[in-house]
Amino acid sequence: MCDVKREEYYDLFERLIDSMTRPSEFDREEFVSILADICELFHLSKGVTEFYRSLSAEKEGDGEVLIDYDNGHGDKVVMFRRVVTPSMTVVKSTLYMAENDGPLSETDYRRVDIRLRAMLSFISRNRLQTLVEKLGFFDDDGYPNLNFFMRYLEKMNEKGEIPGNTVLQFNLRHFSLINREIGRAAGDIVMRSYYDQIRKLIGNNGTICRVGGDNFIAVFRSELLHSVLFMIEGFPVVYDTRREKRIMVSACAGVFVIPDGFTMNKTSEIMGKVFPAAQEAKFNPDCNIVYYTDDMNVRKERFMQVSKLFVEGLEKDEFRAYYQPKVDVETGKIVGAEALCRWIRDGRIVPPAEFIPILEQNTDICRLDYRMLDMVCLDIRRWLDEGREPVRVSVNLSRKHLIDVDLLEHLLKIIDDNGVPHKYIELELTETTTDVEFRELKRIVGALRAEGICVTVDDFGMGYSSLNLIREVPWDVLKLDRCFLPVEESSDGGVTEVMFSHVISMAQSMGLECVAEGVETEKQIELLRNNKCRIAQGFYFDKPLPVEEFEKRLQMRSYHIE
Repeated sequence: MCDVKREEYYDLFERLIDSMTRPSEFDREEFVSILADICELFHLSKGVTEFYRSLSAEKEGDGEVLIDYDNGHGDKVVMFRRVVTPSMTVVKSTLYMAENDGPLSETDYRRVDIRLRAMLSFISRNRLQTLVEKLGFFDDDGYPNLNFFMRYLEKMNEKGEIPGNTVLQFNLRHFSLINREIGRAAGDIVMRSYYDQIRKLIGNNGTICRVGGDNFIAVFRSELLHSVLFMIEGFPVVYDTRREKRIMVSACAGVFVIPDGFTMNKTSEIMGKVFPAAQEAKFNPDCNIVYYTDDMNVRKERFMQVSKLFVEGLEKDEFRAYYQPKVDVETGKIVGAEALCRWIRDGRIVPPAEFIPILEQNTDICRLDYRMLDMVCLDIRRWLDEGREPVRVSVNLSRKHLIDVDLLEHLLKIIDDNGVPHKYIELELTETTTDVEFRELKRIVGALRAEGICVTVDDFGMGYSSLNLIREVPWDVLKLDRCFLPVEESSDGGVTEVMFSHVISMAQSMGLECVAEGVETEKQIELLRNNKCRIAQGFYFDKPLPVEEFEKRLQMRSYHIE
């Protein structure tokens, strides 16, 4: 190699190494330009690089093939290298010359080989980095994930661009019902389209990522908030262009408007604000969009305090079963009862609204349900041992139990360990809307009935799947929510009474026993009688009673009814 060519080679090789190892962002055009200069220096006609994620992908030809240089003058192979990395990715490179060009000299061959091996090492590292980026910052469906969002916030913070933005976490409403209605494949199209519409609106002024399932999080300039919330409220999404089919999609969202002067030391400072707002929006039936306020921190502290005191309360036996009678409206006879939890701490009753919603946010509610069932079984066993005639007692079970594949075994163990005949136990489960919960609900209800345990659908009419629920799940009892009962000042022109009448008629035609809860007035009692709904529960007869008081009612056996 002449001195001029040697110097040119070293200059090109130095530029190549600099391009491959530069800390700043990789410039592919510059890299390809240097490779082309090196190929021309050694009279190479073409260079082809291949990358495969695995050995099996290589066999199937499923990979990337890049032709970094091709002058169109020949395809005689002069060098081939194949590298298998420790992670089992495969990188191959082939160099070509024109057919009539002479072979490379020994010195040139060695120098080209060094360049080729350096390039293969770089490409394998570069492609692996791309692969890691894809695996670490995108989910299986190609959506940027929570890691992507956290990194985006950190980049914004480094540039001092956090103030003036809004963070919004949202959950698609009733999306499991959409999947059930139009199928999962069409549901995926709907989700992607909804995401794309909001991403298009945000543009380069922020980002939107999926944090799992149908939950998303976004950050964008605050001046876009009104437009984004307009889309969150809902818009029709096309899922079948050929048939022009579309479906309305909306979301519930937590919003944190980042104030001027806000300093982010770590991303959790933002997530800790938008997450509580999103949770409140998800469980708030009256408001789909909730803005973060400082009061939420107080509620968060209350949540942590209640969770801690709950464990202490279980250990100190502070929870009690109170019983609210279920009464036959024709005879006044007590035909059953519902066990309701009361927390007695430091001599006062803690209102259920202060702890039940908190326990329902995790599996603590399941521990409480099991404790309640055990207390009820203990009372029933004692009544039997004392020669009393028990009534069937219903115990509430949270939806959270449906993730427990051994739920049936756990329930039967408590009942059977206490020696309670199954006919005295009734389990109340609330309506559900997710596909997974629905399947599990159907399975567990059937299994409980096979064991002779009565099963009730609680708060019927509060959910969105009510009719499908009673059609597909083999319930024993339908418990009507109080919303079906007219109140004295009702101004709906009798619509509530009509609905009540038809629901009772439908349930009875299906062989379901009906129970109306929240009964408080003579008019409501009359309505139940007129529609042959015989069992009522509510303050008209009694509030939930301590076990001693309820035992007195049992001894009395019936109420006087006009």
